[in-house]
Amino acid sequence: MTTDVRQRPPVRERGATTIADRVVAKVSAQAAREALGGVPAGGHGPHASVVVHRDAARISISLELDYPTDVGRRCGAVRARVRGRVEELVGMEVHEVSVHVERLHSARTAPAARKGHLA
Repeated sequence: MTTDVRQRPPVRERGATTIADRVVAKVSAQAAREALGGVPAGGHGPHASVVVHRDAARISISLELDYPTDVGRRCGAVRARVRGRVEELVGMEVHEVSVHVERLHSARTAPAARKGHLA
């Protein structure tokens, strides 16, 4: 008894997978949130915008941080986490991750502090 075993063509030759920019942006924002360990009190979560060309992405992350903090170290952690998660989960090469710090939040500017109560 002989079995006709045909070799399947490589995955790239069997079809195409298209991942929307908004999906890459969601993965990026979630990865940034993971790298930061949360959102500052009274702050907003990270927001990502993405430009995808072929199988490569350029990602821009806007975020808010607690004050005081090591801004450079935290931004570096966000860059590394976003790049790693997008490459791992989406399978897309990441050419650039730009991090924009929009606001710093201190205990003195938290909502409770504005009402006359220090946190």
